[in-house]
Parts: sequence; C-alpha cells; structure tokens
Amino acid sequence: MPRKRGDMMPRKPKRPCSTPGCPNLTDGQYCEDHRVEERRRYDKYQRSKDVNKKYGRAWKRIRDRYAREHPLCEMCKEDGRLTPTDEVHHILPVSQGGTHDRSNLMSLCKSCHNKIHLELGDRQIRN
Repeated sequence: MPRKRGDMMPRKPKRPCSTPGCPNLTDGQYCEDHRVEERRRYDKYQRSKDVNKKYGRAWKRIRDRYAREHPLCEMCKEDGRLTPTDEVHHILPVSQGGTHDRSNLMSLCKSCHNKIHLELGDRQIRN
C-alpha cells in the first residue's frame, strides 16, 4: 500500500552548528560547511597516528558483518533486555595485541560500550 503524505514520521528538529558563530542549522554536530574542516582537525590533533593501520576498510567490513549477525547488545541480552547493537567492541583491545578475530569481538549498545571503557579507565564518555 503506498504511503500517503500524512503517514510519514516526524523528523527531529535541526540544531545549530557547533562551530562558534555559525548560524547554520544541521542534523548532526556540524553543518556541511564545517564538517570536513572539523574532521581534519580531529584526525590531525586528537587521533592516534596509526589508527588507520588498526581500523581501516577491512575493519569496517568485519564490524558491519559482525553487527548484522549479532543485531542485539550481548550484555543487555544476558540481562533479559533487547537493545540494538551500536558498537562492535574488541574484548582484548587492538592496542594491547588483540585482533579482529570473531572470538575477540562482541556487539554492544552505546551504554554498555561506554560502561566497559569507563570501568577500564581508558576513555572518556562519547555521545
């Protein structure tokens, strides 16, 4: 049955760009004018130099395939909750010798992923 005009779900309102003084509205954090600029700044000053060796195109394919096969957060599922997967987590981090092998991966929601990293003390909370 074709959708009628009134059947569409409402969209979240746009918000101001996070760049100070920018008047543009956006669906994400930055407007189209500042998104590329901010990504370059992040990559240059905050990201580890070897991150592309660890997390390149191959990792994206592995992550996407694992998330398709495990669509629910594994920690929430153990507690009887059904929460969609947002992240694929390395049980032993790549920086500590872990690999992208399936036995070293687990699918998590953002909340559980943040909780694990807060307990490890290796990362600040990401939204």
